[in-house]
Amino acid sequence: MESSETLRNKCAACYRQFNKLEHLVEHMKISYHSGHEPTCGVCKKHCRSFESLREHLIGPLPKQECKNIFSLRGCRFCMTILESPNSRRIHQERCQFSSVNSGLTTRMAALGLRDKAMIDYTSSRSPRVVALSCKMVGGGSDGSLDLCARVCITDESDNVIFHTYVKPSMAVTSYRYETTGIRPENLRDAMPLKQVQRKIQEFLCNGEPMWKIRPRGGKARILVGHGLDHDLDRLQLEYPSSMIRDTAKYPPLMKTSKLSNSLKYDVHFGIQDPYEDCVATMRLYTRMRYQKHKIEAYPLAADAQNRSNQVAWRQSEAERMSPDEMLSISRSDYYCWCLDSLA
Repeated sequence: MESSETLRNKCAACYRQFNKLEHLVEHMKISYHSGHEPTCGVCKKHCRSFESLREHLIGPLPKQECKNIFSLRGCRFCMTILESPNSRRIHQERCQFSSVNSGLTTRMAALGLRDKAMIDYTSSRSPRVVALSCKMVGGGSDGSLDLCARVCITDESDNVIFHTYVKPSMAVTSYRYETTGIRPENLRDAMPLKQVQRKIQEFLCNGEPMWKIRPRGGKARILVGHGLDHDLDRLQLEYPSSMIRDTAKYPPLMKTSKLSNSLKYDVHFGIQDPYEDCVATMRLYTRMRYQKHKIEAYPLAADAQNRSNQVAWRQSEAERMSPDEMLSISRSDYYCWCLDSLA
């Protein structure tokens, strides 16, 4: 049985124990715990990432009580705890994490890999969120310079909005066929890079000037992808970071070591298809977006309203708070994608 003093020095989020209350206060100042962190459905422990949560539940040294319940009622894809084993079975059949690759081969065969070089969405059904992926061939004397040779954009329903081969602005010295499936004839009459860049830029901005684009209330589109910094660089395209949702850099999807993660559910096997990558990243984004988190007026630690309230973390005042009260004023240090649902 833990003493009241022990409980007073225990973080209400990650359950880390401290010898002194002042150390707990310092921990809360820099941990940025919030209701947006992945949380164990059994003991309610906050984890920095889903990988940390997975380790907590089924790793080499899991919490035994949580492991036992998870083995009966936990979804192995999204780590949610369901009400019963039967509820889990039904949930897992529908869980978006479980179906990223289902039917892709058949769907791509039906698509026939034909170019869709026109972006023809009407305003009435124009998507707010789109996924983008590129495939690179090699340039330079040793073929190590990445050149964009194929690009695909899809919507939230996995429909192809734009797909084309791209003619690089410099000579290709390696087609990397084993992973790209691209041959010289695919690029011979392909759309020039500058034209591809212009089409994508106009589509993403959706009539808004770059300087005016904002995450909420505007017409510009949210862009989803994996390693988008590299893709946009190779497309020579700029886009506001506030509109980018990159699964390689999103904290809950990163490894415990905080190194960038690779796509879950091995879409990178053999020839890499940009459509499959778009589908995979969009599924991950959708799962993150529709998490049910507590709604807060100012959810980010960086929000001006929260910065002005740093008086709440004065040592003397914070030490009079309970661990739960400290957690209630703590805010996230990253933008949770669930906030896109409120836009």
